[in-house]
Amino acid sequence: MATAATAPQDGLLETPESVVVRFAGDSGDGMQLTGGQFTLSTALAGNDLATFPDFPAEIRAPQGTLFGVSAFQINFGSREINTAGDAPDVLVAMNPAALKVNLAALKPGGLVIADTGAFTKRNLEKAKYDANPLEDGSLGKFDLLAFDISEKTIEAVKPYGLGNKDALRSKNMWTLGLALWMFDRPRDPIHDWLKSKFKSKPEIADANIAALDAGHAYGETAELAGPLKQVHIDPVPSKPGLYRTVTGAEAVSLGLVAGAQLAELPMFFGGYPITPASAILHHLARLKEFDVTTFQAEDEIAAVCAAIGASYAGSLGVTS
Repeated sequence: MATAATAPQDGLLETPESVVVRFAGDSGDGMQLTGGQFTLSTALAGNDLATFPDFPAEIRAPQGTLFGVSAFQINFGSREINTAGDAPDVLVAMNPAALKVNLAALKPGGLVIADTGAFTKRNLEKAKYDANPLEDGSLGKFDLLAFDISEKTIEAVKPYGLGNKDALRSKNMWTLGLALWMFDRPRDPIHDWLKSKFKSKPEIADANIAALDAGHAYGETAELAGPLKQVHIDPVPSKPGLYRTVTGAEAVSLGLVAGAQLAELPMFFGGYPITPASAILHHLARLKEFDVTTFQAEDEIAAVCAAIGASYAGSLGVTS
């Protein structure tokens, strides 16, 4: 962890000052959603935090390839946190490509949590591995916790009648449940979020909740020796009041509007929707009352040219 552990507290094994966790997997594994919900639970626990979502450059690289790896890193602690952290203490790798792309960043002695169900011969080949790194001793300088998350997810959601392909979409929730247990986080806020998100499909909400609870229960009951410990991070002392979370895209959007208002200029935003820039377009489209005009262009060049043209016409021209 980021600092030396202190004496046990309330039966929890460690109370470090801060921890850096990175969730990594294929673009379809839901790592951004997992990281976002873990961030929500961290904020509700009163910790200070900073996050770094890492998206692949490709629109959608082939599944299981090194180019398609998506990751989400969070640095959280009981003190003021100013960056998303340099090196993770914990790396959650949902497939071989995620492990290969992110392992070099992990601290020596850090914890790797890997889904053995995804370490198939085909996936190992896609990630350019000659041998299975979970079995060949190459991870010797790290703590390793490897088990079949895929199989355990399928088992957890079996009562809801989902096929294996649909069941595996809940794999990120199973992993999130384990992370919530590891860092002493409540599940209720995630339960509420899932019920709201899948309000029109309650069976999907129930399946995801079952996967989340199964991952949490695994941490509680597996009694794994060695690397898997429950960690408690004390809340940061903070003044009472109303707080909100803000993403980088939202902060950029609010800053642009504030700047245009102070300059007494109308604002024109031309953008092409592609992650992660899409969020700026989405956010600004909701701020029309501040004399903001948004334009969804057919490609990036059109967006740039439209913004330049708007600036010549007297607006603050912006693109992303």
